[in-house]
Amino acid sequence: MKSLEIVGFKRANLGKTEAKALRLDAQVPCVLYGGKDTVHFSVPAILFRELLYTPEAHIVDLNVEGTLYKAIVQDAQFHPVNEMLLHVDFLELEAGKEVKMDIPVKYVGVSPGVLAGGKLVSKLRKVRVRATMDNLPDYVEVNIGTMELGKSIKVGAVEPKGYTILTSKEAPIATITIPRALKGELAANK
Repeated sequence: MKSLEIVGFKRANLGKTEAKALRLDAQVPCVLYGGKDTVHFSVPAILFRELLYTPEAHIVDLNVEGTLYKAIVQDAQFHPVNEMLLHVDFLELEAGKEVKMDIPVKYVGVSPGVLAGGKLVSKLRKVRVRATMDNLPDYVEVNIGTMELGKSIKVGAVEPKGYTILTSKEAPIATITIPRALKGELAANK
């Protein structure tokens, strides 16, 4: 899995007033938990661009005033109106300990339904996965090579390699829809 380095600075004072002052200074209050200690720190907001505003999943190499941690983003909170990043929670990774994470879906193969004029509609962009730090995949491969017109592929059809899929097995990942023009042609041929 890809890793990304983020440099943070410890926070001496906690609370609403201090967090508000940090945000005005273009800093994002953050917390790291899951390890021996809970660490409160702040990070310049610009450093989250490659981490949060991308469909890819990353392991974060956190550098908080010289102390290094391996972590994943557990939660990110945004302002409801102006979409400003308000707070980020990180979960520390430990060797051998399983974590839950949303991993992006990657389609493999060519669908006969798409070649026949259908449209591939993605229903799930990410799948919830449980794995150790070493087995976290970059993406979950979904083979669409057998999908015909009007058919769907479900989470249960995906074979996990070294991880467990937590998303419901009955949830559809993608569907091949039949466009209106093609429906008319199919009805005329019957």
